[in-house]
Amino acid sequence: MIASVRGRVAAIAPDSAVIEVGGVGLSVVCTPGTLANLRVGEETRLATSLVVREDSLTLYGFADDDARSLFELLQTASGVGPRLAQAVLAVHPPDVVRKAIATGDIATLTRVPGIGKKGAERLVLELRDRVGAVVTATTGESMSLPVAGVSWADQVRQALIGLGWTAGQADQAVSVVSAELGGEPAPAVPVLLKRAIQVLGRTR
Repeated sequence: MIASVRGRVAAIAPDSAVIEVGGVGLSVVCTPGTLANLRVGEETRLATSLVVREDSLTLYGFADDDARSLFELLQTASGVGPRLAQAVLAVHPPDVVRKAIATGDIATLTRVPGIGKKGAERLVLELRDRVGAVVTATTGESMSLPVAGVSWADQVRQALIGLGWTAGQADQAVSVVSAELGGEPAPAVPVLLKRAIQVLGRTR
């Protein structure tokens, strides 16, 4: 198993990054939140999980070991594959997911695309005793909190520029997403970033 990779970020795409390790470029599938912290040309370390299928080898990357461990734990639940496990971590940070499972917070779990009420109940039933201790100051709500005084708009804008879009394109996408919120509380930054990427499309 490839537990982690460390190397220079060679390229960043909307759903993956290429990390050069020992002269070899490894394609690593990541959530928007993880990609937002990467910069082309800079060195990084990603915790990773290699998913082996008959017709493919896919390397998933995470900002830290905790997220990687939760990704692997989620896949032990019935009906949860790597894509759905990654979707959970794209919508909620690990501490929110653990708390939701531990407390049976179905509403939080069903915010993840692809997880309905029955799926959320199955996650709680199968994983409640396995998520470990939940130490968090959050309320279980996946709301956007400023990081070091930075607004969600600035975080999304910086992430888009890091992914290769121009400042003008980033500003346009942030404006569209802000208008869609209509004054409602903003969800988690990875969710907003994913929506901004959808607005811009895959073209640069």
